[in-house]
Amino acid sequence: MSMWVAVSCQVAASARLSTLKPASSGSQAAALLVPRRGLAGSGDHHGPPKVTFWEDPMNPSKWKEEHFVIVSLAGWGLVLYGGFKFFTKGNDNNKKEQAI
Repeated sequence: MSMWVAVSCQVAASARLSTLKPASSGSQAAALLVPRRGLAGSGDHHGPPKVTFWEDPMNPSKWKEEHFVIVSLAGWGLVLYGGFKFFTKGNDNNKKEQAI
């Protein structure tokens, strides 16, 4: 992926060079040649690298944030659905037997 980023930066720089007008002043031309810092923060990592939850399922502190959210929401969904089924387990059967 970093190769594609480097190639796109080179293409953008060459496009800026080709749009320079020979009559433009030096400061305007220099401003066009200043490299842009797209996604500059992605290269500096702090702390241990994050992994997907299936690589280390017993250590949620190492999970990626989006994986932690998905697993947490799925867990809460199972708890709520299980509680609903547990507390309403006999109501549907009694109504069907009384109607017969």
